[in-house]
Amino acid sequence: MYPGLLKSPQREKSSNAADSEDHRSLRKKGKHASSTENRRMVWENVVWPLVLDINRSYFSLKEYHEKRNAFCTDTGTLPSKVAGGFVSLLIKGIITRNKNIYSIHYRLIPYMRKKAPLEYGLVIREVNTKH
Repeated sequence: MYPGLLKSPQREKSSNAADSEDHRSLRKKGKHASSTENRRMVWENVVWPLVLDINRSYFSLKEYHEKRNAFCTDTGTLPSKVAGGFVSLLIKGIITRNKNIYSIHYRLIPYMRKKAPLEYGLVIREVNTKH
């Protein structure tokens, strides 16, 4: 009757083996990996450069928006992606908020004073280390 409708799963699998390999290589990252990537991007390209530029451990929402907009314009990154990373930094406790003033975690201030490049991995270790 209709030869294409009654294919066995094994036959379908072998005929589409190349397609499934392509699909696996294009698989998107999981939710956790995407959040980490967004936090890392925002920290290393927006927040930390902003803190070093203004040379203090806190910044206003306006200062953050200016730095974020410059980053988004330069790289073509969507502001919504940056916003998600920023909120995630707040949730992790790397940045704290008091009204319209945002502060970096107190354990990161010595790095700011030394104007050290501070990668996200070290930030996480510093913030989560208990002394």
